[in-house]
Amino acid sequence: MVLLRQIRHRGQSCILISFSYDRTLLKCVKEFPGTTYSKTYNAYYVLENSEAVTTQLIAHLKEMGYPVNDQATGKKRNTFEVLSAERKEALHKFKSYLVGLRLSERTIRTYGTFVRDFLFFTEGTPLAVIGNEAVRTYVERIVAERAYSISSHRQLISAIRHFSFFYPNCSIDPSTLPQPDKSRKLPVVLSQQEIVDLLRSTTNMKHRAVLGLLYSSGLRVGELLNLRLRDIEIDRRQLFVRDGKGRKDRYIILAEGFIPLLKNYVLSYRPQHYFVEGPKGGPYSASSIRKFLDRSRKRARIAKKITPHTLRHSYATHLLENGIGIRQIQELLGHARPETTMIYTHVARKDLLEIQSPLDKNLRSLSEHGKQ
Repeated sequence: MVLLRQIRHRGQSCILISFSYDRTLLKCVKEFPGTTYSKTYNAYYVLENSEAVTTQLIAHLKEMGYPVNDQATGKKRNTFEVLSAERKEALHKFKSYLVGLRLSERTIRTYGTFVRDFLFFTEGTPLAVIGNEAVRTYVERIVAERAYSISSHRQLISAIRHFSFFYPNCSIDPSTLPQPDKSRKLPVVLSQQEIVDLLRSTTNMKHRAVLGLLYSSGLRVGELLNLRLRDIEIDRRQLFVRDGKGRKDRYIILAEGFIPLLKNYVLSYRPQHYFVEGPKGGPYSASSIRKFLDRSRKRARIAKKITPHTLRHSYATHLLENGIGIRQIQELLGHARPETTMIYTHVARKDLLEIQSPLDKNLRSLSEHGKQ
């Protein structure tokens, strides 16, 4: 199966020609007038300088006996629909296998999408023959083409590894599949004054209650969306988080300063089951939170790029700056390992503020000499 895709390369509209390695097919592609090899995509392409190019290329490939899936004409098709019956069945059973591993719905959906695209890329090659070389070619091409982040790249490799365990008859050796190291980027953190400015700039009570709870309790956005009213214990000043990340329950503190806003919000909006609900009831959406958070950020004139998770990062960092121990913060955040929590030691300012810059020391020394 040859896949034709429309791309922009070096400022020009091109048709990328993707296929699993086949010497005869490679020769056929190179014989087509105007084909050029791209190191970026690790594939051949032709300039789309006229509508006839795509038609001529398809005719050339079909004449040589190679089936073509044409996505270059702008007609979007579901990848699953063009999979062979064997691959559709394998994908369906793979998802059932992931369900059996008790992975989250989100992980199953993500892994299923990655494996579906991989099966489509290798269409025409028997599943038993697919090996690490096919994986390498696919990963190199797809990561460059879709500009995957390190996190998405790692998820892609994890998905293919799970598929190799599920389908041991294939020739993929999961132990030798290279996976990029995790990014070591420090989290974006707001100062305590920026948190105050952000909340003051959020005029809608419902939106302010959401942002206030995200920060004051360090909740993940998914945990907030699943938080039910029955799990808020005002008298004991605590929240019960059910089935958090890693399928763990935990208790976290409910800030005393947040309680008046919480009571006003509940009385005004009267949510029925969840802490925050959509216009028609039921859970609220994460995308809506991101949108009004960005509006509040702009009104507060905060230049940093922030997300709901930034409020969680800020909560943990401010706890550390206020003298709370790593072990307690780990418990409040629901981290499985203390190493995850330790990242906040790199952004907390408590110890850094005690360090004197040599510039300050020199200026102070000059000032003292000037007074003499």
